[in-house]
Amino acid sequence: MRAAIFILTSMMFSMMVFGQQHQPRTFLFVPGAWDGGWDYAKVDSILSKKGDIVYRPTLTGLGERVHLSNANINLTTYVTDIVNVIRFENLHNVILVGHSYGGMVISGVAEQVPDRISNLIYLDAMVPNDGESAKDVCGDLWDKVMVPFIKDTVMLYPFGPTKNIYPTDVPQPLKTFTEPLKIRNPLVKNIPAVYISMTKNGKPANEKMGYSRAKARNWKIYNLKGGHYAMREQPANLVKKLEEVLQDQNR
Repeated sequence: MRAAIFILTSMMFSMMVFGQQHQPRTFLFVPGAWDGGWDYAKVDSILSKKGDIVYRPTLTGLGERVHLSNANINLTTYVTDIVNVIRFENLHNVILVGHSYGGMVISGVAEQVPDRISNLIYLDAMVPNDGESAKDVCGDLWDKVMVPFIKDTVMLYPFGPTKNIYPTDVPQPLKTFTEPLKIRNPLVKNIPAVYISMTKNGKPANEKMGYSRAKARNWKIYNLKGGHYAMREQPANLVKKLEEVLQDQNR
């Protein structure tokens, strides 16, 4: 009897201690161009083991939703994809993370549901101004890097390494890159925003499209050494960096 009471007391104490140490957080990851929610499976696993709640939706026409791809999909479609996840799952205090092109999407999402978002994290991402499209953010890099991979004037094909088996990157509708984004909601400024910059030889990899723009906004910038796809190449380190960001903001 005493042994049973001791075990029960220990369990209750552990639950109290762990409950104080880590309250579940809600992460919502928005992939970059040509990518899908599948790319965040390892990050999801690490965070879920900590007790966090993770959403990693795939945008319409990409990833496992590639069968829905069509030329009429635009940036509005993608923003609606994520806004609807937040609304239909009834999410609040969302830590919204956008990678690369996903910076365009989370900027649009913040315009519509700023009251649902606790943190905006731009992961080596595009940082748009009002009235800009992804093409505009790319600037002169669009003609140099993107144009050669436009096929049939409706799709932009991935120019990085792809695989012949799934999961892999897939073509993305061109309108998602050319539709401008309106950024005018004053409430967005109340959301803490930070930038995680992937670095090579100590220098930001995405300087013009993201890093310099985040710096101009006086956002706090965190550096993570490595390639553009941290979730693929070093998911554990990415989670550590996210933890660092959130710990700093909770101080």
